[in-house]
This record gives sequence, C-alpha cells and structure tokens, in this order.
Amino acid sequence: MVVSPPSPPASQHGRIRACAGLRYSRGRLRRTFGAVLLPAVLGGALSGVAGAYTATLNPASPKTIYLQVGVGSFTNDYIYGGQPGNNATVNLVTVTVPAAAVGNGTAQAMTTNSTATQSFWDGYTYCSVPAQLYIGGFYRTAGAATGTAVVTATVPPALTDAVGDKIPFTSIQWTSSGNGDTGAEPFPAGTFVNGGVQTVGSMASNTWNESCWNFSYMNTTVPASGTYTGVVLYTMTAP
Repeated sequence: MVVSPPSPPASQHGRIRACAGLRYSRGRLRRTFGAVLLPAVLGGALSGVAGAYTATLNPASPKTIYLQVGVGSFTNDYIYGGQPGNNATVNLVTVTVPAAAVGNGTAQAMTTNSTATQSFWDGYTYCSVPAQLYIGGFYRTAGAATGTAVVTATVPPALTDAVGDKIPFTSIQWTSSGNGDTGAEPFPAGTFVNGGVQTVGSMASNTWNESCWNFSYMNTTVPASGTYTGVVLYTMTAP
C-alpha cells in the first residue's frame, strides 16, 4: 500500500496489488495473495440470481482451496469442470486527491487496474471495474468432512515513504457488495489494522464464496509529501 502526501503540484495516488501462490504447510492448505495499496497522497454470483454470492459444491477429490484477489486463473468456469491455476498478476488500486481536498476528512474513492469482473463459478458479471476489486474462491473437501477456511490479511504497522514518514494503515477502508447481491457478504466491509493479522472473511467447507470490495482513503490527516507504500498479504487457511 502506498500513500503520498501533496507537494506542489499536489496529487495523491493509491494502489493495491495482489499476487498468488499455493503451498502446503503442517497439514493445512494455504493459498496466499499479496496486496499493495498506493494512495499517493495524501497528495457469483450464481446465474444472475440476487443474493447468490455463496454456492454449495459437491465434495470431490482432491481436497482443494482457491483464493483470488483481483485477477485470477481458471481453465473454465467451475460449473463446467474448470480448474484453478496460479496467477502472479499484481493488481493496483489508485486514488488521486486534489491538493485542496487533502486532509479535509472527505473519503477518497480508490479504483483498481484489475480486469476481473466475472465469477469463475459460472461466468456471471459480478464486480464492476475500476471501482471494485474481486475477492473470492472455494474450499472443497474430498468427502463428508466439514470445517471452515479462514482468509486473513497480514498488515504492516504503517505505510511509509522513502524518508521514513508514516501514514497509519487504518486510513484505508473498504465496503463489500456484488452485482445482484442481497444480505451479508462472505468478505464483509472493514478497515485495515495498524500492523498485525486480521480476519477478512471465511467460508464453510464445500462452498464457493465471493464479494466485490470498494476501497477508499479516509483522508483525515495531512502527511508530509511523498509516496507511501506498504504490502498486505492475504492468506487462506483450511483445516
């Protein structure tokens, strides 16, 4: 994540990026995504049915988890036998804040360069870019076993610039929705913590879950001019 305070002429940019990798650890499946938000500152859904942000899967071997933040990879939609793959794409989220608005307390909407709009569940157009960042995936077991996969974000203490100035990560928040959704989201709205690990969502075994996040910079302080960066790592862990 990066935030840069204003300098004449002042502008503010933010971006978020995400990349993926799959690993096995201590008998638990994990899929991780890294994310970077760069505000420069401070200068599916299923078949088009409302509320269909969670779908039930049939158990099948092998036991599999898949997490996608931004752009992901699938050989085809899941309901047509598609299989997930790793994707190293790093997506950005950006915001430009006019100099006159810096620190005035009006939240500034961030946009993404991600092109992910469709659900790999069935191809339904679930998110709207550039306003929304897709987050979703599935947890499938090989049999009757039940459990819950948890998605966490590992957040640095602060966004920092080249000379060590800081902006708290709590300056970035997000809302959660999806095209046609009603009810609670599997990846709900939240605000980053200032350093530490926070839970951003979960999914029951044998379910597909997805949401669309709208990020914003809260714009309540006037930091020193510069570009502030920080990396948030998203990790999905299943029993």
